[in-house]
Amino acid sequence: MFISTAYAQTAPAAAASGTDTLFSLLPLVLMFVVLYFIMIRPQMKKQKEHKAMIEALAKGDEVVIAGGVLGRVAKLGDNYLNVEVANGVEVQVQRGAVVQVLPKGTFK
Repeated sequence: MFISTAYAQTAPAAAASGTDTLFSLLPLVLMFVVLYFIMIRPQMKKQKEHKAMIEALAKGDEVVIAGGVLGRVAKLGDNYLNVEVANGVEVQVQRGAVVQVLPKGTFK
C-alpha cells in the first residue's frame, strides 16, 4: 500500500553513441598534438643541429667538451677526436662529447 511500483528507464538511442566515442577521444588527440609541437619537435630540431655541428668539426676548431673543458681540436677520427687542452696536453674524447664550437681566438 505505501510502496509504489518502480519502472525501468528506457535506453538512449544507439545512433548518438558513435559520435560520443569520437568526442571522448578528441581531448586525447589534441593533447598529443600539443605535446608534439611543444616538446618532441624542438628536441628533434636540437638533435639535428648538434649532429650537423659535430660532423662539421675541423682541425683547429675551439670547442667546449661535456665536462666544461675548453680546448682546440688536434686530431680527428671517425668516432673520437683529440682535444688539446694545454700546451702538449691532449685529451681523447668521443665526438658526441663536444657541446659547443667557440669562435676563433676564444681559447688561448
